[in-house]
Order: sequence, then C-alpha cells, then structure tokens
Amino acid sequence: MSSTAPAEASRTPARRDRLARLRGATRGVLVANVVAQIGIIVTGGAVRLTGSGLGCSTWPQCEPGSFTPVFHAEAGIHPYVEFGNRLLTFVLAAIAIAVLVLVVTDRRRTRAYRALGVVPLAGVAAQAIIGGVVVLLDLHPAWVSLHFVVSAALVWLSAYLLHRHGEGDGTPTPVASRGATVAGRALGLLVVPVVVLGVVVTAAGPHSGDAEVGYRLAVDPLLMTRAHSASVWLFTGVLVLLLVLLHRTPTSADDRLVQRARRGARVLLVVTLAQGAIGYAQYFTGLPELLVGLHMLGAGLLTWATASAVLRLRARA
Repeated sequence: MSSTAPAEASRTPARRDRLARLRGATRGVLVANVVAQIGIIVTGGAVRLTGSGLGCSTWPQCEPGSFTPVFHAEAGIHPYVEFGNRLLTFVLAAIAIAVLVLVVTDRRRTRAYRALGVVPLAGVAAQAIIGGVVVLLDLHPAWVSLHFVVSAALVWLSAYLLHRHGEGDGTPTPVASRGATVAGRALGLLVVPVVVLGVVVTAAGPHSGDAEVGYRLAVDPLLMTRAHSASVWLFTGVLVLLLVLLHRTPTSADDRLVQRARRGARVLLVVTLAQGAIGYAQYFTGLPELLVGLHMLGAGLLTWATASAVLRLRARA
C-alpha cells in the first residue's frame, strides 16, 4: 500500500484556477490600463492649462472638511476641473486592481511576468502622493514636472505589460538585423530626453501650472525649446534609419514578425510627425491652450508608440 503512495501523489491534480473564466478579459483590462494612463495625462494637462491646479486647496480632501468641491462663485470651474482629474485616479486604481488580480494570480506564466502586475497599482499610489505634494507646495514647477514624467513612465510600463501578455515566456530573440535591434534600443533611450525636455519647456513657459504662481523653472524657454526640437529631430533620424533597416531585412519563415515590426515603426513615424507638426504649430501661434493640450496627448501616444515599436523587434517562444 505504501509503495503506491508516490504514484498517487504524482497524480495529484494541480491547484484549480478559480479565475479561469476571467482570464480571457486580461488583454482588454491591460488595453484599458494603457488608455487610462494616457487619459490622465490629458486631464492633468487640462488642469494645468486652465490654471486649476489649486482648484482643490488641499489634499487628500478637496477643501478642508470636504472631499468634493465647495461651490464659490469666484472659483469658477477650477475646483471641478481639478476634482475631475482626481476622480480619474479612482478609475485608474480600479483598473490597476483588476490588472493585479488577473496578472499576479496567473500561475501559467513566469514570476517575472506576474511581478509586472503590481506596477500599475504601485504607480497610482506614487502618483497620488506626488499629486498631494504638488498641491501642498502650491504647484512647485519641479514637482509638477515630476508628476508628468512619472505618468509617461507608467505609459511605457503599461505598454510593456500589454506586450508581454501577448508574448510567450521564452528567451527573447531579435526578428530583424542587429542594426535594427541597436536602432530600436537607441529609440528607447532617445524618447527619454524628448519627453523630459518637452516637460521642461512647458514648465518654463506660460503654461507652467497656475497663472497666480510667480515663479517657473529658472531656465531659458527658447534655449530649452531648441534643445527639445533637436532631440526630436535626432529621434526622427534614428526612426527613419530603423525603417530602412527593417525594409532591407530579408523575409523568410518569420515574415509575419518582420511585417509586424515594420507596422510598429510606421505607426511610430506617423505619431512622431503629427507630434512634431503640433509642436511647431503651437510655437509659431503663441502656444494656444488647445494645441498645447494636444501636444500633451501626443506625448503619451509617442511614449506608447515607441514602446510598441521597440518591443516588436523581438519575439519569444
């Protein structure tokens, strides 16, 4: 009887996946996470562009003794714009919790993949704290800028998580030439100064956060604009090189993967050109709020498109 125990133990069924019926929704939840991360950049931009950063005078409450706006005729729409941005944080938190549950508990995948499921919720918590510091420090431009940079980083990480969900868990291998791989890695690095310098330009200009704040970043706005423009041109040059290298890549059994990489690079080129056009248009028209807001949306889309294009240069078994 004892001799049969090991055999019986080896046939012990694996732990039942209680969330099996929900696993099919994982991709949709991850897409929603990417969209919401970009969306909160837009609503945060609306707060900045309407001068509503102190629409709620304190944090975590909106006004002392109240978590919701208190109507004052002289306050106008500012409390509601700021409160609306705060409400979107709760939407992000709900999505992040869904990501946490669906990704972290998926024991079919590796620990490295499952660990990524913590990132969105940790990011929401970090952004809530940074947002509170921004309010308590009366919109100090350095903290406002950090708020945006962290949002861009969360867009990248969310795009990475979405891509990893669709991959296997094997060792990543390049789908194109070594030159294309190097160009892709260069793009991943170059998007950092593109975004950061864009944030510095905004913080040094008339849309730094609040018309009542008498200070901005102590830098030359024109010099920062030229540096930002130069970083975008360098980024575009490397992207064109990547496209050339991808179109020179011979197609074989991996033709589908190469075509997918080409599509990712083309989408990135379209986003980059549109973002550049908006950037020059806002510069030559005196920085109208609508164009600046579209440029902020473009920054989120550029971050996502770069991550997608770079990650498509590899495949996992």
